[in-house]
Amino acid sequence: MPRSLVSILLPTLNGADSLPGLLAAIQDQVLDASIEIVAFDSGSTDGTLDLLQAAGARIEHIPKAEFSHGGTRNLIAAAARGEYLVFFSQDVLPQGTDYLAKLLLPFTDDRVAGVCARVLPFPSSDPLTARTVLDLPEASTESCIRDLDLCGPIWEVGLLERMEVLRFNNVASAARADIFQKYPFPEVAFGEDFAWAARVLTAGYRIAFTAECSVYHGHHYTPKEAYRRYHVDAAFHLAAHSWNMRPTLVSVARGFVFELWADIRFLSKTHWKGAGYLLRAPALRFAQVWGQYRGARKQVPLDPSASLKL
Repeated sequence: MPRSLVSILLPTLNGADSLPGLLAAIQDQVLDASIEIVAFDSGSTDGTLDLLQAAGARIEHIPKAEFSHGGTRNLIAAAARGEYLVFFSQDVLPQGTDYLAKLLLPFTDDRVAGVCARVLPFPSSDPLTARTVLDLPEASTESCIRDLDLCGPIWEVGLLERMEVLRFNNVASAARADIFQKYPFPEVAFGEDFAWAARVLTAGYRIAFTAECSVYHGHHYTPKEAYRRYHVDAAFHLAAHSWNMRPTLVSVARGFVFELWADIRFLSKTHWKGAGYLLRAPALRFAQVWGQYRGARKQVPLDPSASLKL
């Protein structure tokens, strides 16, 4: 009987700084299956293509202007031949030689359509970045498997519970290829992982979060970058869930104080020294909450589930 094939799917663009670690981690995996790497590159000019070729990856090319988070990943998945599809961002670093084995373990349940891993900050991350990553649900130490068996149709579930049920992270995830073929990522500007979770859960499948395997990941945002990132995030959640993250200027002020105080407590608890981080925090956190406020000023669609429907 032939060994099963696992496809590693990589959208890439000028990833020469981070790819060596990721490709080495893939090479070191101990797995009772064959592995292929399929990359779609958007015009790298920094040696990314040489790194992929040296790792034995199949490389396809897509114009940068045609890249989209969901659409490009759908193209890579269509080119893959594996029974399981493993999605990585080019700047993650999987931990342990058994990472893939642990990530794929929940698929022993035939109803599990997708699995995502725990996300932790790089040891070298600055404390503000580290605090942001560690405060996210993706940093949880509790594994879980979610379905709609008890809660009913997803759009009849309360907002907070719905947000928890649909949580899925494409930074480091896996999907069954046969299910993904039927239910690819929706063509949305952002949040394709949440939208995909809604699709497969509605179809009767399950999604899993496994804290037993983890990746390092995190972005050091400037205030301008933070504004853009959280603006897009807020616009997505408004369109998808009718959730206005920052409905008023009062909520902006409260959010700013909350984030800044969380930074101060984290810096104190982890014994980080230096006034530079405290000086940087106000501009960063104001940009974050202001981006959420401005992103939630978009027009609410008449059907909040429109972008996530089957």
